[in-house]
Amino acid sequence: MLDVCLLGTGGMMPLPRRWLTSCMMRYNGSSILIDCGEGTQIAMKEKGWSPKPIDIICFTHFHADHISGLPGLLLSMGNAERTEPVTMIGPKGLSRVVSALRTIAPELPFEINFLEISDPFASFDFDGFRLEAFKVQHNMVCYGYNMLIGRAGRFDADRAKEQQIPLKLWSVLQRGETVEADGRVFTPDMVLGPERKGIKLTYCTDSRPVASIAEHAKDADLFICEGMYGEPGMEEKAKEHKHMTFYEAADLAKKAGVKELWLTHYSPSLVNPGQYLDEVRKVFSNTHTCKDGRSVELSFEES
Repeated sequence: MLDVCLLGTGGMMPLPRRWLTSCMMRYNGSSILIDCGEGTQIAMKEKGWSPKPIDIICFTHFHADHISGLPGLLLSMGNAERTEPVTMIGPKGLSRVVSALRTIAPELPFEINFLEISDPFASFDFDGFRLEAFKVQHNMVCYGYNMLIGRAGRFDADRAKEQQIPLKLWSVLQRGETVEADGRVFTPDMVLGPERKGIKLTYCTDSRPVASIAEHAKDADLFICEGMYGEPGMEEKAKEHKHMTFYEAADLAKKAGVKELWLTHYSPSLVNPGQYLDEVRKVFSNTHTCKDGRSVELSFEES
């Protein structure tokens, strides 16, 4: 099960009931944060989650509304006596940008490991899940992210018996591990059926609606996408500032065949995003205009 919380839904500047961009996910003991705008810590506290267990922090790009909350977050993690290393993923130059921000947070009790992206696509494997970064189109280098949790095929006890695989090895093979015993090598494919559908979340902010977004978001269980403007007639402004309208995001969701679309990263002038929802749903029916703290638990589909 993947826990997802959209901590902040604002773009450009924080508002009284809308913090800046941030999304947090928890899976199998790991916590992953995407972006860290101003107010991220407060939103996290309101959710009841802690910054201490955050293992991975991903950045879409280096505009202030996506990274300005980082120094305070790092200090809070240090004050909570975290000692385990933290991995940071982001565009090339990430180490330099974070080092500059750490002028006000110079001493931390944990190491930071940087994974900088320079190619249009990058993939990173962790324990039980994968993160993919794909380049989008903003007025500076910017990436979207996929969170992918695979699911092995169903264990076939009859096949295990037919091949005289010792019972004590069944659980090991079911976990996807290869094992050698009694002079034989046993591999998971000997007892597992075809890989089953896993969980996929796609996160994308600050971009024009380029085709690569729909390609990488294909069949996502949840697509979190920026909708900077909901008001009619904002298409030219969206093009000028390399952002999206609600309707462009909904069209991407339709093309990608996602299950659900969450809109986020609103312009400060957009007081009530929900007032445009009926029109947006004519483009993609399962669209939601989100408020800070919107959460969901994504589970594997029943076979």
